[in-house]
Amino acid sequence: MNRRRFLALSTGALAAGALAGGLSLAAAAAPAANGPLDAAGFRAARRFVRTRYGRIAYVERGRGAAALFLHGFPLNSFQWRGAIERLAPHRRCVAPDFMGLGHTEVADGQSVAPDAQVGMLLALMDKLSIDRADVIASDSGGAVAQLLLARHPERVRSLLLANCDTEIECPPAAMLPVIALSREGKFVDQWLAPWQADKRLARSPDGIGGMCYLDPGNPTDEAIDNYFLPLLASAQSKARVHAYAVALDHNVLEGVGEALKRSTAPTRVVWGMGDTIFSPAGAEHLQRSFGRFQGLRQLEGSKLFWPEERPDVVAEEALRLWATV
Repeated sequence: MNRRRFLALSTGALAAGALAGGLSLAAAAAPAANGPLDAAGFRAARRFVRTRYGRIAYVERGRGAAALFLHGFPLNSFQWRGAIERLAPHRRCVAPDFMGLGHTEVADGQSVAPDAQVGMLLALMDKLSIDRADVIASDSGGAVAQLLLARHPERVRSLLLANCDTEIECPPAAMLPVIALSREGKFVDQWLAPWQADKRLARSPDGIGGMCYLDPGNPTDEAIDNYFLPLLASAQSKARVHAYAVALDHNVLEGVGEALKRSTAPTRVVWGMGDTIFSPAGAEHLQRSFGRFQGLRQLEGSKLFWPEERPDVVAEEALRLWATV
């Protein structure tokens, strides 16, 4: 047995032993030894894989069974940096940027609608030799994750959902002004550009911070640059953000209920109860939606993008869920 294989097996054995021995899941999910994924580290870790959908940007850390992290709008895979640090000792963590967001270079004429995003993920998984993955998803990434599970259940080992679209709330009412402005080609310049230029505004009650984060210090300057600069880079990048939003103008999850109910993938939901975008009714709906539901955890006060603020919770809940697989 070579050293790499020995280390991978040892890591899995230590994690299992820690859980069996009563060590807290948060402690078992300590940050990876190869350092934090700050902006510089994340940029250095970014890779690209060429598919018919374009050059898909992703970050990968860890070895073993794969975990796939699906981000929200208008963020990118940088959202998952803290969770990846903590879960890389236990999984091969892969976090792509959706088409139309982040650093993915979309092929000419390519749709960025949720159906196309599912196809992109399958192509990415095939390129990376990932047969099945533990999927962790947030916001519009959660809608894509549900479509992936409904249409390709053999590719999803387990599913951990944070606040996201559901069949009864897709899109949420709070998204309608974004869709309307995007249809006019104005959302990026009227919302994202001012937030990028004035980061205090971005963190104000009227900015993305007040809307989607609990900590008034979030998103950090570093996060704002990582999220918005790629979207503001060109007329083409702006147009793709608008196309992403406009593609959410109808219920992309309509009719998935029966397929989700047939699913045998263990599924758990963690819901920020302070969310002003998605209502608690969505969490209640998800409790009844899956064939192998593993429970709901409510985070009092936390808002839509709580996974970025509370990576320890993501790691704790992922390890809890993965122990049921």
